[in-house]
Amino acid sequence: MKLFEPFTQRSLTLRNRIVISPMCQYSAQDGVPNAWHAVHLGSRAVGGAGVVMTEATAVSAEGRISAHDTGIWNDAQRDAWRSIAAFIAEHGAVPGMQLAHAGRKASAWRPWEGGGSLPAEQGAWQTAAPSAIPFDKDWHVPQALDGDGIRKVVADFRAAAVRAKEAGFKLIELHGAHGYLLHQFLSPLSNRRDDDDYGGSFENRTRLLREVIVAVREVWPDELPLWLRISATDWADHGWSIDDSVRLASELPGLGVDLVDVSSGGLVPHVKIPLGPGYQVPFAARIRQETGIATGAVGLITEPAQADGIIAGGAADVVLIARASLRDPYFPRRAAQELGATLTPPVQYQRAW
Repeated sequence: MKLFEPFTQRSLTLRNRIVISPMCQYSAQDGVPNAWHAVHLGSRAVGGAGVVMTEATAVSAEGRISAHDTGIWNDAQRDAWRSIAAFIAEHGAVPGMQLAHAGRKASAWRPWEGGGSLPAEQGAWQTAAPSAIPFDKDWHVPQALDGDGIRKVVADFRAAAVRAKEAGFKLIELHGAHGYLLHQFLSPLSNRRDDDDYGGSFENRTRLLREVIVAVREVWPDELPLWLRISATDWADHGWSIDDSVRLASELPGLGVDLVDVSSGGLVPHVKIPLGPGYQVPFAARIRQETGIATGAVGLITEPAQADGIIAGGAADVVLIARASLRDPYFPRRAAQELGATLTPPVQYQRAW
């Protein structure tokens, strides 16, 4: 029952190793979370998870995936998050916020509206990226960020971290995966810069991410953890690779990162990914074993015994549950029953246990 052992980082102790993965809901207005987000996230806290993470929360208006993403770039958004973070904490879970900038994948339709780039008549906005290369055909051509633009991105992440702390969140995860802006700088498939310190070599392509980490760590309390989600591989020739991820991960503890949340893909479309139960777990295991940094495993982890085996086998320190949690907000409670662990329910629900 390793899955239900507490996990401590800095001053924070998770009641178990189950993390509710960031899952975009595309249901906010002007970046402000509402009753849907309160119920969605709150029910997962009641459901018994160790951490409940917000969806990818935009650090700027232009950094939203869609016009309906949540944000943390102004005080109205911060204030709306406060009651949600407080409810999560009240019910025993750690409230976490994932900070994100979508880069060239911004200004998109919601998935149930078909995805793809918004047209101008539907409120499209100028997207940004390391290079002026669109995500796919018929997508916006992003504007290559200049020095001022890069500095604004760093400042936006920093300011978002301050607001996240003011809103009551106890853990931050930086979104450096799935083809969003920080990932776009990492990969040579999307970063073709050759005229400054942010393109070309591994050191240059990782520079923006390192600057964001340093800026966030400067304002994020020392006693609270900072996590980073990465795509371990682009699943594409000449792209970001697991070897690159191991090299990056080895540098992260010195920058103040406490855990690497290991996903994959998302940078380029039409790649073949060998989907299967726990298909990304070997990436988390290799990073953990070769660098010593704590890792999180995510991707088609759907059964309690499977999740427990990942922790017991030393492949990762936490597991992140996404679609399984959408199907069953009480997945941790079901897992505890199946594995013979004790997970005390809220007093309002005790008659059912």
